[in-house]
Amino acid sequence: MSTSLLSSGIISSICLISVLLFGTGCSVRYTPDWTSLDARPLPPWFDEAKIGIFVHWGVFSVPGYGQFSEWLWCWWKNKKRLDIVDFMRKNYPPGFKYADFAPQFRAEFFNPADWADIFAASGARYVVFTSKHHEGFTNWPSATSWNWNSVDVGPHRDLVGELGAAVRKRSLHWGLYHSFYEWFHPLYLSDQASGYKTQDFVALKALPELYDLVMRYKPELIWSDGDWEAPDSYWNSTQFLAWLYNDSPVKDVVVVNDRWGKGCYCKHGGYYNCADRYTPGKLPDHKWEKCQSIDKRSWGYRRNMKLSETMDLPSIIKDMMYVVALGGNYLLNIGPMSDGMIAPVFEERLRGLGAWLKVNGEAIYSTKPWRVQTENSTVSVWYTSKNSTVYAVILSWPSKLLFQLLTPKTSETTKVTLLDYPDLPLKWAPAAETTGLQILMPAMPVSHGNAWTLKLEGVV
Repeated sequence: MSTSLLSSGIISSICLISVLLFGTGCSVRYTPDWTSLDARPLPPWFDEAKIGIFVHWGVFSVPGYGQFSEWLWCWWKNKKRLDIVDFMRKNYPPGFKYADFAPQFRAEFFNPADWADIFAASGARYVVFTSKHHEGFTNWPSATSWNWNSVDVGPHRDLVGELGAAVRKRSLHWGLYHSFYEWFHPLYLSDQASGYKTQDFVALKALPELYDLVMRYKPELIWSDGDWEAPDSYWNSTQFLAWLYNDSPVKDVVVVNDRWGKGCYCKHGGYYNCADRYTPGKLPDHKWEKCQSIDKRSWGYRRNMKLSETMDLPSIIKDMMYVVALGGNYLLNIGPMSDGMIAPVFEERLRGLGAWLKVNGEAIYSTKPWRVQTENSTVSVWYTSKNSTVYAVILSWPSKLLFQLLTPKTSETTKVTLLDYPDLPLKWAPAAETTGLQILMPAMPVSHGNAWTLKLEGVV
């Protein structure tokens, strides 16, 4: 074993003991290099939370058009999408500029308490909100974004501050999405033209805003993005993270993802996002998260969205179970309208998820992957575990009353219940001498998510 790996293991062990036994941060100071930073243990709240809500909201919500609507400015200006160019030509006068959308981003119906109520009702344990997307418009009064932020123009409100306060009142963890780069910022384009040998944009814009977000709003999660064109050395990512872990006001609780420079994702950072909608084929050896959007064609709101282009509740739960069974977190995205309303279809999906989690959340929150993650006999089954209890989530109701699970090994103390009827033990019998059990299923309870959970005690 190399000296660097050995020291990383020691640091990780010391910090983990400190977090678990004393509930405090690590006394070890991290150095601005990936060997040291990657050794930091992930604060336990993130793995326990399992479910988060992602919110994409900005000036792009005004035109609200096309696949990946949040990229409209880039595709329009660079003429990369002819459908976008044609849409703008037909609907906006000659000389219209993207900046002209900003005064129309009024958020006149934005009520942060209403949003926070919906997020809490979804069963999510954390929220990740867009502080700034690649268009550069900040949803807080950034001192380096004069006249291109939500206080100077448009809503004339601190959207980050208002929503953060409402979310925390409902005991949800508060996270912020932040894009490093901005498509058309002159300083960024100058650095880009230099081959990233200059760092004026980083020094005068990107990092000051990150520090400001941390000091002002104290997020427990930073969802970094927009890093992929330049190496982490250009973004000064390791220096920022060392400060974040050592000296920031959230040093003991903050969680970060893996998008900190070209080549970093799925390799460095607190937990891994990898690519959008990341879906590993097997159990990963590192904590991960899948971000998924209810609108299958966009992260930002689309005025031309069709119902058929949205995920229904059974699809969401099926996707979530894949993620949780393989040890990941599920970050489900919505794109609010520019006026501050959440589309009824999004609210319905979130409240439906929350209703399902009220019954089945025991099989989700604070669980770990089991020795086997899935099986498919007559119906699809996903397994999770918590201490000595195993949960089998079935994604359709068995066609026969006698339902067989192939994987669990029973014992004299085996007990089976359906979470819908927690006080009614189900009759069961061993399916074979060494493994499996047959369960006499009860009357089918209602599940709009088309998923039910069998709680298995006394099995291995």
